[in-house]
Amino acid sequence: MHKAPARYLVLIDASGAMVARLFDAARVQITDFDASSEEVAVMLSGLTPEADADGPAWQSALRGHSAEERRGAQVYTLDL
Repeated sequence: MHKAPARYLVLIDASGAMVARLFDAARVQITDFDASSEEVAVMLSGLTPEADADGPAWQSALRGHSAEERRGAQVYTLDL
């Protein structure tokens, strides 16, 4: 089966630990991992975060997070 490519990388606090969550263009989560990993730095090279993840587009995708955590999140759009 072919998976959709990652389109968004969200750095978000999860109970005191920063987590990196990858989402496809439909905001379906692909995977998550430790935000302090070297891979995150490589993926974010040259990118600037967009607004937080508190908007309606992210509420369902990040439903396990509080509004405060979503407001503090950094959302990056990855190059395809």
